[in-house]
Amino acid sequence: MRRMNRIAQLFFLLTVLSSCKKNEELNLDVKNQEFISAVDISSYPEISNSNPSFYNLEGNENNFLSILKENGVNTIRVRLWVNPRNENSGFNQVNQFSKTLKQIGFKTWLTVHYSDTWADPSHQETPNQWDGISFSQLKDSVYNYTKKIMKELQPDYIQIGNEINSGFIYPHGNISNNFHQFIELMDTAIKAVRENSIDAKIILHFAGIKESDLFYRKVNTLDYDIIGLSYYPIWHGKSIDYLRTTMKQLSVTYKKQVLIAETAYPFTLEWNDWTNNIVGSNDHLILPEYPATKEGQRNFIRDLTTSVRELDNGIGICYWGAELISWKGNQAINASPWENQAIFDFNNKALPVLMEF
Repeated sequence: MRRMNRIAQLFFLLTVLSSCKKNEELNLDVKNQEFISAVDISSYPEISNSNPSFYNLEGNENNFLSILKENGVNTIRVRLWVNPRNENSGFNQVNQFSKTLKQIGFKTWLTVHYSDTWADPSHQETPNQWDGISFSQLKDSVYNYTKKIMKELQPDYIQIGNEINSGFIYPHGNISNNFHQFIELMDTAIKAVRENSIDAKIILHFAGIKESDLFYRKVNTLDYDIIGLSYYPIWHGKSIDYLRTTMKQLSVTYKKQVLIAETAYPFTLEWNDWTNNIVGSNDHLILPEYPATKEGQRNFIRDLTTSVRELDNGIGICYWGAELISWKGNQAINASPWENQAIFDFNNKALPVLMEF
């Protein structure tokens, strides 16, 4: 009996040591993996059709994607719509763009909206071709569509839905009214990813900070890899400390890697076309720390990036709308609401913020 106890104790000790070693290796993998320095430039294929000239930090004309690559951007985030009214953000355009990005050496991060148009916390429209079908047929459509994405586009990161605070693919995937169907649809999409890729990482994206813990608690049964949060001071508060604390708590509680999936900041409150800008007053800023200047924009991104890097499981940051210059001319009323938050100035010259990538 005593001999058996010793054997049992030895077995237990070896099990503990093995577990500790695995945990150390997991933490080591997180620390050694490449930090995701990403920009979302989903509109670039459309913008490039107008043949704008871009200039690097030294003022020399250069290719837009080359400027990004040379300044440390390693990942490109691109949105994908099912059947948009034109080719922009559709499967064929995103497929070709993804190939171009991979050839240059970028990793790709696809934001799959599961919609024909913008999906956000207030809008999660079912694609027209899926409208009116049964829930069973909808799950088949979601699976086959996601499988096609993984087989043909082969993203490094895939975001299942965009800003899914309240769910996706309404009304079936509305969290408030059809939570179980939401989970089934998410499971279906995730299954399609896992069965068709051994490397792609799955991101679940929540827009904001407040109530993010409640959301990730609800989806805790899902098989995903990365927590992604949006952070825009105009909508999500003006405390980077609160953002940092929330990211740490989420990562520890749900044992996930965490990143900022979307952020941006203005380098000016001026405008370069007649399309109303989203950020246009001091009320939208974090003052006095980050004024709407070139250095204010750079310092904001520098401090956000530092906050993520300092987290044990912080793995990246993505700047949204980096490409959204006034590409239709300075008289356009249907162009960019974001040109004062792009990472190129009104003369299409790279801004200092690019050095923070």
